[in-house]
Amino acid sequence: MSTRERDTTRLSLFVAELVAARMAAGLSQDALAAQINYSPSLIGMIESGRRAPTLDVAGRLDKALKAPGTFARLQQHARTMPLPSWFRPYADAESTATMLRSWQPMIVDGLLQTEEYARAVLATKPNTTTDVIDEMVAARMDRQLILDQDKPPILWIVADEAVLHRLVASPKIMHAQLMHVADMAELPNVNVEIVPASAGAHIGLLGAFAVAEADDKTRVGYLETVTNGVVAEDDSTLGELLLAFDTLRAEALPRGASRDLILKEAARWT
Repeated sequence: MSTRERDTTRLSLFVAELVAARMAAGLSQDALAAQINYSPSLIGMIESGRRAPTLDVAGRLDKALKAPGTFARLQQHARTMPLPSWFRPYADAESTATMLRSWQPMIVDGLLQTEEYARAVLATKPNTTTDVIDEMVAARMDRQLILDQDKPPILWIVADEAVLHRLVASPKIMHAQLMHVADMAELPNVNVEIVPASAGAHIGLLGAFAVAEADDKTRVGYLETVTNGVVAEDDSTLGELLLAFDTLRAEALPRGASRDLILKEAARWT
């Protein structure tokens, strides 16, 4: 089945359930929109398959249509639609991973981004409408829900110090973003380590990448590129990514010292 066909199937299940529940409740699209405090055009776009629902919308639909949990569960199947097609296989692996490793040389990892920071990063893509940006931001925030699970994955992020110095949007947003990273780094399942500028040239300057690992040791890698990202599942590429990650960890400051540096740089943005 092609990516397009999988996307259509995922969203069609949500759409079919929504239309049936709305009709059974005797509600028009306008009336339902008023109940969940969203625009009628949004309901229309979801029902026509032109917009994937966010988790917030799904939760409100559950409440309005007295279907506790139904739309939230279906949303999880349709949630990857706003994500780029080349990233969705990795997003699926990420959602069920028990260990996540990420290297970031330029920006904060998506799983630790604040909404404002994510919006500023995603808005850099040329010819992207506000509606599309809203959708992509919501999808990125949905990805972060894996960290709120009863048994969240271990998240190991190594980032270059340049990430702390790069102004994204505004000093206020940068301060809030770095404070968020520092707060998340205190969680027992989240490790954030910074490669200091004094490390000089290193293999990580070649680009960002991540590896998702499941309980059964199945691994899926993702490499950032200027155009389309690349998902890797072959042992050779994954071996190289893990070796690069371990090499970068060897260059990084310890966890505590990394957090101190993050807080120091956050203070500079005030």
